[in-house]
Amino acid sequence: MQKSACFILNFGPHYRFPIYKKINEVFGSHFYIGNSDGTELKGFDYASLPGFQRAMIRHNLPGGFYWMCGSVSTIFKDYGKYVLTGEPLCLSNWVVLILAKLFGKETISWTHGWYGREQGVKKWIKKLYFHLHTKCICYNEYGARLLVEQGIKAEKVCTIYNSLDSERQRQIRNELVPTEIYRLHFGNDNPVIIYCGRIQQSKKIHLLVEAVAQLKSEGIDVNAVLIGKQTDGVDMATIVEQLGIQDRIWFYGPCYDEEKLGELFYNAAVCVSPGNVGLTAIHALTYGCPVVTHDNIPNQMPEFEAIRSGVTGDFFKEDSVESLVEVVKPWLKLTSEQRKTVRQQAYQEIDGKWNIQNQISVLKRII
Repeated sequence: MQKSACFILNFGPHYRFPIYKKINEVFGSHFYIGNSDGTELKGFDYASLPGFQRAMIRHNLPGGFYWMCGSVSTIFKDYGKYVLTGEPLCLSNWVVLILAKLFGKETISWTHGWYGREQGVKKWIKKLYFHLHTKCICYNEYGARLLVEQGIKAEKVCTIYNSLDSERQRQIRNELVPTEIYRLHFGNDNPVIIYCGRIQQSKKIHLLVEAVAQLKSEGIDVNAVLIGKQTDGVDMATIVEQLGIQDRIWFYGPCYDEEKLGELFYNAAVCVSPGNVGLTAIHALTYGCPVVTHDNIPNQMPEFEAIRSGVTGDFFKEDSVESLVEVVKPWLKLTSEQRKTVRQQAYQEIDGKWNIQNQISVLKRII
């Protein structure tokens, strides 16, 4: 008798623990998880995940390729379905795929799908990789649609979206009310722009603080709170000082208190992620905060799709401070009633797609 699905994960970031725990609860699945993803991303305690079997050691190889030690041996166990994260650069995944074909087992890629920026040889390698899978479950409809356009059969492709700790966050959301958290810090009632995530080069936070300075020069009073650790040698304090807006910027630092994060998002006027937006969009919308990010979709993360222009946020021209300023302005001027409407629209977006319950429904159809 075959066991439940085997999940071979290239890494276990802390924000994925709730969905993996629910997967084990519903399906009794087993997990083999890589010890690193090659970045500073925080992982969860694997031993705390029911169904966890072993940590796989990542070996980096030339050309960006890598091998997950311990993944190939799982193909000889009594699993009928294998769910793989990672990408074509993971050479051990290729071996699992080929052996699964030989043994008549199914392989499911849990993937970003297609970005739209793939080129040359890498494009063809990636296309072959997805062709070999039995199913491809993508984080958004955009990536799924592009996979089909690349020749992957439509019946092999579906959308699973993404999530954070949906159940806990919904409980927190239900208790949220307006507070004076920003008035107490800034000493004024100016609308607040929020950013939450790692403050690193790729996130282009300098565009946000430059936008605050530009708004100030136009006589528009606005504050900004930056939540997260500064990495990559980023020194935002110096930039803020040079712009003369020290009194407008709150360097909050890292925060892992979900109740406090809920309060910060709920009371902000808009969340701005000048680089790619990722799960910051889901986090903000979960607590009713609209999101603004750039419009170069092939350079975005899947979660951009939760942003509906004029409804749950908007898009500005990539790398343009002037465009960012113009796009942000309407969100800073919402009346209290309009802000309530935006909150409800954000809740509907998250509750409809970007949550653990929806992801489990998708997985039930597949495994």
